[in-house]
Amino acid sequence: MAEIKLNDTTQSLLDQVNKIYPGTVLVHFDDRQAGYLRHDQAKQEALPGGLVITITDITAPNYTASHELLHLLMLMSGFPQIFFNVSFGEEKLDEQLMIMATDLYDIAMHIVVVSEQRKHQLIDEQIEDLYLKGIDTTISEESKQDDDERTLRLLTILDALVFYGDQFERVADHIQKRYPKALKAAQGLYQDLIEKPIDSPFAMRRTITKLFKQFDDQLTSWGLPALHNTEFTTLSSVLSERQLRLEVRQMFEIFHSEMIDRQSGEKAYIGLNRNDRQNSFVLTPPKDDSIGFFKEIYGKSVKELFEVVKMPYIVRK
Repeated sequence: MAEIKLNDTTQSLLDQVNKIYPGTVLVHFDDRQAGYLRHDQAKQEALPGGLVITITDITAPNYTASHELLHLLMLMSGFPQIFFNVSFGEEKLDEQLMIMATDLYDIAMHIVVVSEQRKHQLIDEQIEDLYLKGIDTTISEESKQDDDERTLRLLTILDALVFYGDQFERVADHIQKRYPKALKAAQGLYQDLIEKPIDSPFAMRRTITKLFKQFDDQLTSWGLPALHNTEFTTLSSVLSERQLRLEVRQMFEIFHSEMIDRQSGEKAYIGLNRNDRQNSFVLTPPKDDSIGFFKEIYGKSVKELFEVVKMPYIVRK
């Protein structure tokens, strides 16, 4: 394990996290140093009484540590979370879908995370160059023939557009030369991503649901299977006090899915938000009285429902 001292800015972020985290958050460093940057160079492990963030690659320890801490800070500040409560019954398929859903969710979150890192001078040209190396390590150069890397390229280049922001011109020629198709598609998604400012948990949720749908539209236009994250991935709700008092039937539509509830092992019923059609909770009714169960559920207040299903939610300010 490497002995690395965080710089003042990153240490300040760690102190900020520890003020509000219910326990102690520690940052540890492994010895690996790949010479490029990617957003998978850290992991988190919950321990009794705290959380350990391990920076698994120390190519840019303060960049990576601050990145992880900002993600954590956003969650603790009430930004939406994703959950994987349903399964297609195929472990490998589930795993692939969860990875891609998490990537899309993170891309939306990076709009805020990377902005904060730049604001605190945690990203400079050296970091940008290391990030570019990470892109070329993650994906291969496009060829004239379509291949099975198209989805990964699109995810990677979209995240790159968020990372570089108004500095993208520094790497535009390189990206255009190696990944022209992915770049063209990603630029369309990116413009929609940044169309409205993300200045609240509600705005973040809106951005995530929009990205889920538009990413599927792009895959479909390429003749690739959609990810269906609006149904597969549960996204925590951001609701006003008034909406929490409404009856469930006014806010959500519950439909019978072909997927399986991970908790019960039975067919899942998914609660879709009537406005954005996003999976907001998952239910399994009792076998002996499903009609009575749903009648009761639909009649509850939204707040009561979330308490019953133990689903975290965010109160819109």
